[in-house]
Amino acid sequence: MNVLRFSDLVQQGQVAGKRVFIRADLNVPQDDGGRITEDTRIRASIPCIEMALKAGAAVMVTSHLGRPTEGEFKPADSLAPVAQRMAELLGREVPLLADWVDGVEVAPGQVVLLENCRVNPGEKKNSEELARKMAALCDIFVHDAFGTAHRAEASTYGIAQFAPVACAGPLLAAEIDAISKALAAPKRPLLAIVAGSKVSTKLTILQSLSKNVDGLIVGGGIANTFMLAAGLKIGKSLAEPALVDEARTVIQAMQARGAQVPIPVDVVCAKAFAADAPATVKAATEVADDDLILDIGPKTAALLADKLKAAGTIVWNGPVGVFEFDAFARGTETVARAIAASSAFSIAGGGDTLAAIAKYGIEHEVGYISTGGGAFLEVLEGRTLPAFEILARRAAA
Repeated sequence: MNVLRFSDLVQQGQVAGKRVFIRADLNVPQDDGGRITEDTRIRASIPCIEMALKAGAAVMVTSHLGRPTEGEFKPADSLAPVAQRMAELLGREVPLLADWVDGVEVAPGQVVLLENCRVNPGEKKNSEELARKMAALCDIFVHDAFGTAHRAEASTYGIAQFAPVACAGPLLAAEIDAISKALAAPKRPLLAIVAGSKVSTKLTILQSLSKNVDGLIVGGGIANTFMLAAGLKIGKSLAEPALVDEARTVIQAMQARGAQVPIPVDVVCAKAFAADAPATVKAATEVADDDLILDIGPKTAALLADKLKAAGTIVWNGPVGVFEFDAFARGTETVARAIAASSAFSIAGGGDTLAAIAKYGIEHEVGYISTGGGAFLEVLEGRTLPAFEILARRAAA
């Protein structure tokens, strides 16, 4: 995908003295007192900001935070805690500016944080009037918020239409590169892990991947539905019987290409969904009517691990069992460690996936960890994200 990159503009000396508007993703979790509980997204935004400052730009940064009502600013919507944390990370003052749409005062070598952009009327509906006002604030617009790349809003899409220059920041560019490497030109065999509670929420992803991957590993409630499609009993496990035909169609589409959807050969069952429920390993053909399948069994996990270790590219979205309960976490741990041990390029995304990666401490063994939940899923569905589309169009103009 051909987009203009901010790093290239910096290397070409085109940034000094310019007004640079960075759309970052600073939507961090907070406790009831407004204190930030996890700052990964703020830390991930720092390289782009530092790159702009070192190049001598006048830097403006904005983001959404939470779900504010447009036109109704409340103290809980404020980016003030973010400004404080950003100042600590940058080692410099980061003034927070409100009511900024009609003008911003910032000098070269300085950075300001512009208050929650979702409060501006017209933001979510991509108001052209608002987008043009934002574009007028800058010489260069930098999109560095992959987590919002699937939304066509004024601060993510409209401003990119009208700014003199529109480019991808280092975080967004890294996502584009990783996605292209994993899906556009993957090293084979390409294996995808798609897990979750419901087929319905990921049916389009499964259908899209079934046309491209060499192996499609399903987990969680999704795997239960596929087990039904394969003629197996699943007891009282979470599944969607109404989507068995769709699951069967995915299996058949894969088989027609000589590809596979591995169906579990053994599972870990319990009689209740609870952390202290006794876990029993059973063959997939021996699940009782009152059983709940809460994880893949050790034989299945070993078979999948062998496939993952031999892969060329791995796309991972979702744990394969109820990994939050230790008794039902071994399948996910085995898969995670196999990905870590594989020489394949791996890309992982989704909140539960990131939690599993953190639990097993394999952050440095995964090729790329995506920062965007919804955006990552839409890429897997085969959609062209609005942010990618507009930046590619501007680069080609």
